[in-house]
Amino acid sequence: MSRITFLKMSGSGNDFIVVDNRRGKVAPADGAALAKTLCARRVSVGADGLILIQDSNRADFAWRFYNADGSEAAMCGNGGRCAARFAFLKGIAGEKMSFETGAGLIRAEIREESVKLQLPEPYGYRDRVGLKTGRENIDAAFLIVGVPHAVVAVENLAKAAVGKIGRAVRLHKEFAPEGTNVNFFSIDGPRSLSIRTYERGVEGETLACGTGSVATALTAAAAGLIRGPVKVATRGGEVLTVHFRRRGSAFRDVYLEGAASIVYEGKVEA
Repeated sequence: MSRITFLKMSGSGNDFIVVDNRRGKVAPADGAALAKTLCARRVSVGADGLILIQDSNRADFAWRFYNADGSEAAMCGNGGRCAARFAFLKGIAGEKMSFETGAGLIRAEIREESVKLQLPEPYGYRDRVGLKTGRENIDAAFLIVGVPHAVVAVENLAKAAVGKIGRAVRLHKEFAPEGTNVNFFSIDGPRSLSIRTYERGVEGETLACGTGSVATALTAAAAGLIRGPVKVATRGGEVLTVHFRRRGSAFRDVYLEGAASIVYEGKVEA
């Protein structure tokens, strides 16, 4: 594993290092350490996560997704859209494709500049989880969209203490031992909201979170605050679209749509 060719990609401000690993150049045992090395900002390539594209016997491809801290995640919405764009550009899959993740089989469709990605069926919905973090009493909704998400409504999103409160909720005993991602949002209109996310595994605020955008749109819809499809304005400035069918607090046919672009192609000494 002397030299690795990769694409640096961005999904609405979430950035990823994507590697075609179908020949097994990166061994499974090396994925976590490689992610920590390559994702370190200022001293390496720098990214929110590492995506390894693998062979699959039942889909166009499979993936392994690693957060910047080396932890492996079952699903990532923005990463999934980048993986789909990568597979299309590299001739691994056509415009419509399916791929294996830790959260199950995912389908995606390339739509010119955007990618529409089907998300795993959400589960574990709780409309109100009371949390005490230091002097703060926080009411959050909770939903698992491949990965766990706490969702907190705020009046002033710009002044939300995303770092401080986000970390406290992410590590709260209520969500132990895995922890949770934490999303803060405010409603902008009947079909639009704005979001900021503290991401587990990155351990800080990111410019966007795909599964967080979906979890936030769905829990807001379940609370009667918004209707679908929902436009989600991210901190990075891009807008994601969340499509779904709702029956009470149950959701079906959940899709995330947004841009997935190449930043650059490079080679790195592993």
